Amino acid sequence: MTVKSSYAPGQFCWADLTTTDPAAAKAFYTALFGWTAEDMPLPGGAYTMFRKREHDVAGLGGQPPEEQSRGIPPHWNIYVSVADADAVAAKAAELGGNILAPAFEVMESGRMAIVADPTGAVFFLWQPKKHIGATLWGEPGAPSWFELQTTDPEKAKAFYTALFGWSTGGDATYTEWIVGGEHVGGMLKIDPSWGPVPSNWGAYFTVESADDTVAKARELGAKVYVAPKEIGGGGRFAVLADPQGAMFSVYEEKRR
Repeated sequence: MTVKSSYAPGQFCWADLTTTDPAAAKAFYTALFGWTAEDMPLPGGAYTMFRKREHDVAGLGGQPPEEQSRGIPPHWNIYVSVADADAVAAKAAELGGNILAPAFEVMESGRMAIVADPTGAVFFLWQPKKHIGATLWGEPGAPSWFELQTTDPEKAKAFYTALFGWSTGGDATYTEWIVGGEHVGGMLKIDPSWGPVPSNWGAYFTVESADDTVAKARELGAKVYVAPKEIGGGGRFAVLADPQGAMFSVYEEKRR
């Protein structure tokens, strides 16, 4: 178990779900991962904090009508911790990113900006105040990996390494993002056979058993896009969509 009390700038720190049916999504994820949920009133709606024991692990909010009207499906958002959201957003713009929302205060929790990289994948910058992000990492029910699917890996690599100082590893088919010597995420090129998939970021959550989790997810109404399979170097993963259509992945660590 990894308990987090802070994140260095450039580290992934949080994931939250934007969905058309918060109540149904809350029921799905609490049943699937054993999370508890606390609704926190906000102007114009509510934000749900998912917890594993006493630890914050993810969030949930309703999808704005303007997103729905544009045909954007429910989705998980990924956050990167930064020391100065305004400065990093300005740098992202200089590097060819599109600032979808300039930095703004999220009450006393932190300061946030929303950016699309030059290939169109959207991510969030998080300048922490009272909320650092997930306080539990890499154990069952907690986030553990973030993955970019993109139409142009070379353009994306140039952008993120310049913006956050990330380094890269992996091989010709899969790039790994490395922050402070730690492998924290990955990137792969979108295959035309997948259909009209836009560049996007996705979240992985650790589970005890990928097979058992997928079986339970099916019972709860999820769709399975990639059945549990081995990952090179150990472990198993699966790709799912919740009943509202938001895609996410689960990861089972290799038994030692």
